[in-house]
Formats: sequence, C-alpha cells, structure tokens
Amino acid sequence: MQLIWLASPALPVGGFSYSEALEAAVESGHVAGEADAARWLCDQLQLALARSELAVVARAFGAWQRGDAAHVRELNDWVLATRETRELRAQAEQMGRSLVEWLKNRGVVDERVAVLAALPPAPTWPVAFALAAAQTGAPRREALLSFAFGWAENMVQAALKSVPLGQSAGQRILAALVAAIPAAAEQAARLADSERQAFSPMLAILSSQHETQYSRLFRS
Repeated sequence: MQLIWLASPALPVGGFSYSEALEAAVESGHVAGEADAARWLCDQLQLALARSELAVVARAFGAWQRGDAAHVRELNDWVLATRETRELRAQAEQMGRSLVEWLKNRGVVDERVAVLAALPPAPTWPVAFALAAAQTGAPRREALLSFAFGWAENMVQAALKSVPLGQSAGQRILAALVAAIPAAAEQAARLADSERQAFSPMLAILSSQHETQYSRLFRS
C-alpha cells in the first residue's frame, strides 16, 4: 500500500506538471496520435528511464538501506550532472525537495531524511524516492515497479492533454507501458554504476526547444 501511495499522481510532488519534452515532441510533429505516443513513451522507458533514473533508484535504494551516505551523494551528484537542460534539472530538484517535505510531515522519525534534505544543492527525485521506498520495507524490485508506474501514469496523462487523446487511448498506452515495465526494472537493477547512462539527444533537443515554446501546458 505504501508503494501504491508513492506511485499515485496524488502524491504532492508536482509530477503531473511535467511532460519531459513530450509536449515539444507534439509541437514539432514527432508525436501526432495514439500510436506515436505509445511508441515514444515505450522508447523513453527503455532508452532513458531504465538506463538513468530507474537505475539510480535501484542503487540508491540499497545505499539508503546500508546507511551509505557517500554513495547516496554520488548518485545525487550524477543525476544533477546528467540533466541536459535547465528544465529537466529543475524538475529533478523540485520533485526531490517536495518529497523531502512530504517525508518530514509524515511524522516518522528517520535520521536519513535529514541526510537527504542536506544534499547539495538539492535532493533529486530518484534519490528521494529511493529513501521513501526503502522506508516501506518492500523489496527493491517492487520499489522499482512503483517508480516506473508512477512515471508512466504521469506521462500518459501528459499525452492525453498535449496530443490530445481520449481516455481509452490513454489506457491502451498505459497497458503497453505496464507490459514493458517489469523488464525495464530488471534491466535497471542489473546496471552497475559504471554502466548507468543518460544519453537521449532527441529528448534533450526537444526539452531545450520546450523552454522557449510559445504556448505550453507543462513546466517541462
């Protein structure tokens, strides 16, 4: 239940306000309908999320369990260094800070929250999520599934608004993502620190364009 809570769009971290360049992909004609949106998001899951943020959650989850603050900081630094645009870095920092506040307000005494909050210049979303998931006592695999499903649900909602699409189309896209998430989680869990990567040039280009897009609904 705790992992379902963390995956919920109702978690007050602002995930619903980001499209991660999908809105710019629609504007530029790369995504023009349901099939395009499904392909785009499934590719993003495999080529970006599984190799980067999801892999960070996998490593940070263990670091928080071991109390390895040095490794946690290394992972947080990596996330910040690999955000390729201003808006993507702002998203990672804003959602990270918001989850810290949520953790503080839960009334659960955990000294690791202070360690998370003190990460300079800001805690990032994958590292903060890993601590929240570690607090549940759930296995790492289930924590990764929760993180990926939360991302998928937010991105499908972004597709519904920006393409735009109907609810049935959104459910079909979500079904495709759900089918692909377990393999993506297993891939992320296998990656060593030296194998993790953040290389998605088209997303970076579109995110840069989105920062000055004339009309937009989303913050990224």
